[in-house]
Amino acid sequence: MFKDVSWEECLERRGGLTVIDVRSPGEFEEATIPGSLNIPLFDNEERAEIGTIYKQVGVQAAKDRGLEIVSAKLPRFVKQFAEIPGNKAVFCWRGGMRSRTTATVLSLMGISSYRLTGGYRAYRQWVVEKLGTMTFKPYAYVIQGHTGSGKTALLRRLKQAGHPVLDLEGMAGHRGSVFGEIGTIARNQKTFDSLLIEELIAYNERPYVLFEAESKRIGKVAIPDLLTAKRSKGHQITIELPVDVRVRHILDDYEPWRHAEECRQAFRHIRSRIHTPIASEIDTCLKTERYDRAVELLLTYYYDPLYTRSSGQFEREAGDFDGQTLIRASSLDEAYDRIEATLRERASLIRS
Repeated sequence: MFKDVSWEECLERRGGLTVIDVRSPGEFEEATIPGSLNIPLFDNEERAEIGTIYKQVGVQAAKDRGLEIVSAKLPRFVKQFAEIPGNKAVFCWRGGMRSRTTATVLSLMGISSYRLTGGYRAYRQWVVEKLGTMTFKPYAYVIQGHTGSGKTALLRRLKQAGHPVLDLEGMAGHRGSVFGEIGTIARNQKTFDSLLIEELIAYNERPYVLFEAESKRIGKVAIPDLLTAKRSKGHQITIELPVDVRVRHILDDYEPWRHAEECRQAFRHIRSRIHTPIASEIDTCLKTERYDRAVELLLTYYYDPLYTRSSGQFEREAGDFDGQTLIRASSLDEAYDRIEATLRERASLIRS
């Protein structure tokens, strides 16, 4: 027989436990527990059909139709679970009929499993509560700089080198500007929170953490208060690169020639905020694929003034952040080396 377990118990067993979402592919795509597999009891169309029967006919008719659907696919469904080695925990939306049916069938076939009490809803409640109450202990190094300064690229390189890094834009699936969703898939708040809490827990015993000085929102998601508080009290590392280097970095990152119409649509959202002759030139450059000139104008007449205003406001509101390091570099490689040197120097100061 299967055993019901809480999410906290799942966490304790996580190393040797495969977590399996038996909800429909649509539900799984919208939000799930990070790292879980999707073996749906019903596909999207079947779930919609059963829901319609439940509303229009009744509970028993919906159960009967559900049993008919499951019976036809049972051999393949069980085989998918049998192919997964080790311990397994299944969940659905509320820990109800779909996960109970799955766990019961698996038990009858000699496949042991756990069932997550309360399902995804209970997990989501745990995430929200944890984000609202946890104490995040590491010291914060906050990377900031003008648009195109390679902040995300630098953070990802630092992470590859073993530093504890929170890639907030990566978790959000958004680069944080009006052009930020181009070439990416923006994530919703539920998915962002789930990815973030895993990183926060993983890094909570580390001496420091690095992340970018994001605004309160990135695309579709909001940054939790615990990180905005960390930002205001952390050590600010400001990156300054030449405009031509920033232009090249943006072109390499966004590849506007692959997303020409999306770039033009995004520009329309901010066109009215730019002096009319400059806006007209940017529009012409985008239409004629002179992307380097368009980016240079956007930086000079929109993003750089915007950054100056927003960073000044942040400094006035925070006031108590723990020092600043200004890194003027000619390339991303030089900026990376200088960040590494800053971390080493500050570590030595702390130890002494």
